[in-house]
Amino acid sequence: MASARNLGESNKVRTKKPVIGVFATHDPRVNPSFWTRGQNIVKMTADVIVKGVKLPGGDAPEVVYTPTLVKGEQSADIAARQLLDAGADVLVCVPDAWCFPQPTLMSLLAHFPTDMPLNVTCGNSATLPGVVFAQAVVGALSQSGRMVHINVGSWPDTGDNPKMTQATADALVEWCQAAVTRVGLKGRRVVVFGHDSMGMETALAHVIPTRRRFGLEITRLDMKYLADMLNKKSYKAAEVKALRGWIDKMVGKRLVTKTKAQSELFNQSLAMYVIVRDLMEDLNAVGGGFMSQLEWGSDPKLIPMPVADVMESLFNSTFDHNGPKAPKPFATESDMQALLTMLSFSWLSGGNAPLFMDFRKVWEPVEVKALAKKLGVSFTDSDVWATKGFVDGNNSGAAAFDWAAKPGAKPAEAMAAVSMPLADPDYFPGGGNSVTFVTPGGIDGIAGRMAYSALTDDFTLLWDEATTTEMPEALSETVRKASNYDWPHTWVVPKYASMQEYKHYAPANHLHMIRGLKPAVLEYWMDLCSVQSGTPWAARPSFVDGVDRPAPLVYLLNGGEVEGKRLFK
Repeated sequence: MASARNLGESNKVRTKKPVIGVFATHDPRVNPSFWTRGQNIVKMTADVIVKGVKLPGGDAPEVVYTPTLVKGEQSADIAARQLLDAGADVLVCVPDAWCFPQPTLMSLLAHFPTDMPLNVTCGNSATLPGVVFAQAVVGALSQSGRMVHINVGSWPDTGDNPKMTQATADALVEWCQAAVTRVGLKGRRVVVFGHDSMGMETALAHVIPTRRRFGLEITRLDMKYLADMLNKKSYKAAEVKALRGWIDKMVGKRLVTKTKAQSELFNQSLAMYVIVRDLMEDLNAVGGGFMSQLEWGSDPKLIPMPVADVMESLFNSTFDHNGPKAPKPFATESDMQALLTMLSFSWLSGGNAPLFMDFRKVWEPVEVKALAKKLGVSFTDSDVWATKGFVDGNNSGAAAFDWAAKPGAKPAEAMAAVSMPLADPDYFPGGGNSVTFVTPGGIDGIAGRMAYSALTDDFTLLWDEATTTEMPEALSETVRKASNYDWPHTWVVPKYASMQEYKHYAPANHLHMIRGLKPAVLEYWMDLCSVQSGTPWAARPSFVDGVDRPAPLVYLLNGGEVEGKRLFK
């Protein structure tokens, strides 16, 4: 007699890692000696993926593969069950021979959700030939309305143990990085304190569209939660003391506290980090945001509290007093669209530290050149700040400490460039300390910002490749003083956008940057999430070979990328 199975009571949260499943289709009519080659290609592909794809914190996703070659309906069912039992939520098919689409890959896919990320990677062999199958099955799936990315690469036509070329491997890893970001964030949550700061509607938490599009839940808490825990001292006092000791060692006299009261306010800022970190861990959250202004620390009608700048910087950094850690992207002013941008950027880059900044003054070439001449600062055509101009990206909070040094620098080196002056008493009467540094030049990455449209229910990411620049000290100091000197400054130079375009097409007053993110990875992720790609720069081609991913065929069959993405919402 059948009986129900009791799964048991549990109070332990287990977060599922993304699982990439690798398999191959094959022709049942060929000499079985070719099947061994097909099985070896599956293992070779799985090894490439597990070595190349990173999750935040440095772990690899789980990668599984089946040597069961999908040669017909029965083997399709067997391989599908193996992958399902292993928890696969990303699929990579590596055909090396012609076979028939319906009895093989299409039969296997019937076992999986239609929105599961799917990649077909093949060599360009004329021998059996897998590329013909890839084109046939991708065409069939695209006509049926299924999102699938194809990677026509190269590996030797003969031999039992072929190895894919580096370019083929790179394209596959780029897609897998986007796919694990897509599935890794589905079902996760962020914690946001307060509402849209100062009524800035560009920062609204669009709860239902965010849930539908990204599978991301937003836990919303009042700032009173944090204020009460601070007042009740509901935190680990010993750890706050240890964190203060680490700051004293790393920052030293650059931490400004002139009185005992100011020192205690700074300790409260550190306690905020410990409280919110533990709360986020309890809620299994991957990111957060804090409203702050005006009610928390800027409205004198209330009881002003200390600023959250150091807390936000610690969350966005890849280290704290306990050593290396994964960033938990954290948005100043509870800017939810900033959080969506930084969270995606960080995961897509394998866990790099995101940068939150104000889209401050745009220094066009004519203006910065005039200032340089006035200060007696010489320049040449090789100085990008003079020839291209730059954006002064600066904000009082959320600047990851990593951005105070070059990529790969040790924490002590980054913190040696950080100062923590007293917060501006006019902006923040609650006191506490700001964070300030100037980001070094020559850091390449992507800068951009997510935006939402109520007219189309579209999320659009406006983005460009970008680099940081640095200037002679006299010019740098003058530019800093033109805005808020004691806040972090990053001089951002977009690759394609002119300064005229950049300052008119900003979707909000906040901008975000990440290093180590390739355009193709970002584009693949936008495909998988149906996020529109906003690159309105006149100088940027619609497709840059070797940089952009080839557009999915399903878009070309349905009116182009914009219309195609709307069909997948």
